[in-house]
Amino acid sequence: MRTGLRALTSRGRSFLAAGIAAMVMALLLGEHDLLRIGVLVTALPLLAALVVARTRYRLSCARRLSPSRAEVGGEATVTLRLENVTRLPTGLLLIEDTVPYALGVRPRFVLDRVEAKGVREIDYRVRSDLRGRFTIGPLSVRIADPFGLVELTRAFTISDTLVVTPQVVALPHVRLSGEWTGGGDSRTRSVAAAGDDDVAPREYRQGDDLRRVHWRSTARHGELMVRREEQQWQSRGALLLDTRRYAHRGEGPRSSFEVAVSAAASIGVHLAHEGLGLRLVTDQGAEHLTDSGLSWSLLDRLAMVRNSAARSLEIGVSALRQGSGDGLIVAVLGSLDPEEARDLARLRHSGITGVAVLLDVDTWDAAEPGASESYLSVQTLLAGYGWRTVRLPAGTSIASVWQDAASRGRFAVHRAGGAA
Repeated sequence: MRTGLRALTSRGRSFLAAGIAAMVMALLLGEHDLLRIGVLVTALPLLAALVVARTRYRLSCARRLSPSRAEVGGEATVTLRLENVTRLPTGLLLIEDTVPYALGVRPRFVLDRVEAKGVREIDYRVRSDLRGRFTIGPLSVRIADPFGLVELTRAFTISDTLVVTPQVVALPHVRLSGEWTGGGDSRTRSVAAAGDDDVAPREYRQGDDLRRVHWRSTARHGELMVRREEQQWQSRGALLLDTRRYAHRGEGPRSSFEVAVSAAASIGVHLAHEGLGLRLVTDQGAEHLTDSGLSWSLLDRLAMVRNSAARSLEIGVSALRQGSGDGLIVAVLGSLDPEEARDLARLRHSGITGVAVLLDVDTWDAAEPGASESYLSVQTLLAGYGWRTVRLPAGTSIASVWQDAASRGRFAVHRAGGAA
């Protein structure tokens, strides 16, 4: 009963106060009819509180997100499945799901009645213009009486996560693989066509084709050994994203930083689909990506990337320098000073293709779309070391300028030990 009284709504408290006041006045004035009215008005919220408090509804809840990842500006559908697992029908149920502010207002629904063992499914849509990982849930259910005098709230504990990834645009095919490690595009070499000395056998496993048994290794090891049918020769590359706050301009979804994140996501997905083994590096160092589902792993990481307070690219350049086997470096950069550009440019040497996507951040503040002096100086320096440069000004899609990545640097500088 105490729980029911705490669950009284404003209407229920008003009825209770009015009923008590009516009974007091009836006793003072000796009005029996008023006393009957006061008793009725007082008893109504008390009975409602007693009934709602003693209600033992048992509901199960499940939530499904479709899709579980959505691009910035895209929509996802949330499906709630409520089941009444008892043999008693429910009364009025007020359903409210917990949704972050970035995904919109909290969805609220009213279920008049759920029969015994009955199931109800409710759909609603969410949309976000911001990247990130957003928790949806838990779901709360408010049980109310038909007069709206009592509302008792019960909450589930389950919640789900919606990942809002950067916008990815399709890029045209550009030949970048001519200098990658491995001598070209990702390819497969058949071991069956190679000599016995080149075979890398392994132990026989249940279900292996007996035609793959390597008899020489079987005789040597004393157990069945089978040849590996394929060895993967995969090109590797690195994607550098400049997240320094002071290197970007603008605020919100149209800032140069958000454009840089979207460009990095588009390039990363494009290269991953072409078979490139990719690693992500920022000015904070190397980021961990899982080998399986590389595109999703990259997008999940970029969904959470934020501006950094770093003033230099030194840590990111060091992480690139420590990488082994990178045949391609793609750098998505904000504002650079000549010294930072020179340190980055020196990473490119024979056998490595370097592509720099330079955001002309001055165009985020300028009315004229022409190339700024700062961009031209950095572009000339990088091109002098053999980098391919792509200019990305404000209001331009990476897809429309990606073809410039096919153009080699126009200049070459000589350093100690040979030419760049």
